[in-house]
Amino acid sequence: MLLMQDMTKSFLGIRVLHSVSLDLDPGEVHAVVGENGAGKSTLMKLLSGEHTPDSGRIEIDGTPRAFGHPAQAQAAGVGIIHQELALLPDRTVAENVFLGREPTRRGLVDRAAMARRTTELLAELNASEIAPDTPVRELSVALQQTVEVAKALAADVRILIMDEPTAALAEHEVATLFDLVRRLTARGLGILYVSHRMREIFELSQRITVLKDGRRVTCVRTADTDVDQIVSAMVGRELRAYYPPRAAPEALGEPVLTVAGGGNDRLSDIDLTVRAGEVLGVAGLQGSGRSALARAIFGADPFTRGSMTVAGRPVRPRRPREAIRAGIALVGEDRKAEGLTLRQSVRDNTLLVTRAVGIGERGGGEETVTRLLDRVRLTSRSTGREVRFLSGGNQQKVVIAKWLAARPRVLLFDEPTRGVDVGAKAAIHTLVRELAAEGLAVLLISSELPELIGMSDRVLVLSDGRPAGELPAGPSEEEIMRRATATGADRAGAA
Repeated sequence: MLLMQDMTKSFLGIRVLHSVSLDLDPGEVHAVVGENGAGKSTLMKLLSGEHTPDSGRIEIDGTPRAFGHPAQAQAAGVGIIHQELALLPDRTVAENVFLGREPTRRGLVDRAAMARRTTELLAELNASEIAPDTPVRELSVALQQTVEVAKALAADVRILIMDEPTAALAEHEVATLFDLVRRLTARGLGILYVSHRMREIFELSQRITVLKDGRRVTCVRTADTDVDQIVSAMVGRELRAYYPPRAAPEALGEPVLTVAGGGNDRLSDIDLTVRAGEVLGVAGLQGSGRSALARAIFGADPFTRGSMTVAGRPVRPRRPREAIRAGIALVGEDRKAEGLTLRQSVRDNTLLVTRAVGIGERGGGEETVTRLLDRVRLTSRSTGREVRFLSGGNQQKVVIAKWLAARPRVLLFDEPTRGVDVGAKAAIHTLVRELAAEGLAVLLISSELPELIGMSDRVLVLSDGRPAGELPAGPSEEEIMRRATATGADRAGAA
């Protein structure tokens, strides 16, 4: 179906792709993986017509193709769904599906035909619950992705690029996306699937191409490899180097954070203790109360029952500012919406908390900012650069630096490595362990069970807003899921 051969591309004299080749069969999911900067996005943009190659050739169904504009690629049957969806929120579903290709009748847009065809496309995607006249802004991210796919099908796309399609999805929405991908491949579409998430790559793909530093390292059948080999190809080290060693039990200090009988509208009977130097993992299904727990401790949706202490001192934060002054920091799950001001500089983002609350690092000198950014190993050296231009991993490091400037005693991490590549994940994992070793108490929430197991000294499992059990270091995924899926009666029987 598709052949890309010896694709080369340079920007401002710097070569970012070195003779990369890739092919795709009908009905195949071909995963493309690599660290940020490996060349994945550039390769996909050459295929989608957003960039033109310096050299190399593209063939579709054996016919040579050259694209100077995305419209030319789409006319050849190539579509792309970006991580940041390209829909107009104030227009209807049907208007988005046929944007720029509206059917006409007697010189006017035939809205009835547009709505009828949109309904047919959505039915094919098992998404009949989406009405064609619904404004896109009223849809969840998962349903907006479905609209993007319908848009591609309306344009007769046969090759679909999906760039980090699950990055903004909740867990229960990921299964819906997987079902959608399988429906598309059953129709004969070929999908190039770009993702950092190993589990979904191995669940969906038939082949995996690994890029590193703009070169193709390997292309293997998914059934013939494993996560360890793919990560090693991506970053040049084995998976077991991915998670730093846990703290020895005797190295842990006194309790820093305690919650006794904590509760609010989302949570009940929360009892937990996190000691200095300890990483307490929090597991649970979507809606189990994981993020609600972090927000309660941080005062965003505060506890209305129970008690809490930080370093032995009773605290009852009713808003985040009070929690910050008590020594609590929250690295939230949505860094763009809650952690950063994207159009401000790295420097200003690093100093957001200290300027707003007036605690922690004093002054805003370049020396202070540089020291904080060195601490989190930020790879971008320009502190004046707008933070929106950084990779996801570097943006997350700026968020962490912002909170370190406040000198917290307790660090709450909610999905700390969501949407970052494996190299940045390893750097964040190492940083979390180093901060714990310096005496901070860390509460780590993650939907990636391998991460939770590899990073935690203990794991607290939540179900329906209540504790469903506590597990020692190194539990199996089965042990966690058994407790996460337990009913109230199951929990009572276990007790």
